[in-house]
Amino acid sequence: MKTTLQYVTNSKGKTTSVQVPLSEWEKLLAKLKKYEQTLQMKSGLQEAFAEVAILKKSKAKKQTLKEFLNEL
Repeated sequence: MKTTLQYVTNSKGKTTSVQVPLSEWEKLLAKLKKYEQTLQMKSGLQEAFAEVAILKKSKAKKQTLKEFLNEL
């Protein structure tokens, strides 16, 4: 699928903006939202794995899943 772009230039010929058809813009925004959600999930997982690694090395008493769920 080919997207038709229109370039807007100023009086000096410098490109100042690009116009994208609305349907394409909406598709781009949807993709961006998915990428942002994926990045957020990946970041959360990396944090979780880092915390697990720290807990594995720790001598402190670990909380069981049952204890954790009872706190909710």
